Amino acid sequence: MTQSALIISNFTETRRRSTMLWSGLPESYYNWKPDQKAMSAIEMIRHVLQADYGWNLIINQKDMSNYVSPWENRPYLSVSDELQFAKPYRKAFLESIKQFSETELAETKIIHPGNGKKKTLGKYLLRIAYHESVHTGQFLSYLRAMGVNRPNIWD
Repeated sequence: MTQSALIISNFTETRRRSTMLWSGLPESYYNWKPDQKAMSAIEMIRHVLQADYGWNLIINQKDMSNYVSPWENRPYLSVSDELQFAKPYRKAFLESIKQFSETELAETKIIHPGNGKKKTLGKYLLRIAYHESVHTGQFLSYLRAMGVNRPNIWD
């Protein structure tokens, strides 16, 4: 298995588990948040999903100076609507990863626009998966605080 195939496998498994978790969110809790400064549950889902669009620009070294999210001004309707809207952006992101050679993954330098940190492409991609995993842990805490049954994402 190639490095890019392993990275895609990790992304796919991470998203599968996130989707299981998000699908357990009752509609009545979409706007729940632990405090006023936190994202609501539905905002966190969108945050993770829309990141694929930005990540794809970054890994393809596109200009981010005029970044506009496709989700901008889009109303929050449901978890299933968020997942459906995100599909083409996720597909494009994973397709980009498939195109990278072993050499590109090891040698291409990516500078994250938010913090200016430089990483090799392969390490940057692994950090992206970690971002989603962190939010999955946060979301588990949200569901626990809500008193909502948490789907078993560990199978």
